[in-house]
Amino acid sequence: MKPVEKATSLGMGMLSGALAAGLFKRVWKMASGQDDAPDAGDLSRGWTEVLAAAAIQGAIFGLVKAAVHRAGAQTFRQRAGC
Repeated sequence: MKPVEKATSLGMGMLSGALAAGLFKRVWKMASGQDDAPDAGDLSRGWTEVLAAAAIQGAIFGLVKAAVHRAGAQTFRQRAGC
């Protein structure tokens, strides 16, 4: 991977993480009515709530990461003329 591609990939990764975090916060608030998702160490929250939050968060992060990575790969391919 070329240095420009590495730098761009790093920046896109950071951007996708921020986008996914914001999206998860909105989804969690809509689903639960709470501003903050439960932390695994918060013993006042039940297993179901903690695991549901983790599953939703993982799905959103995975989806956003894959979409951003795929879009970046296609952009590099188009610009390189491959």
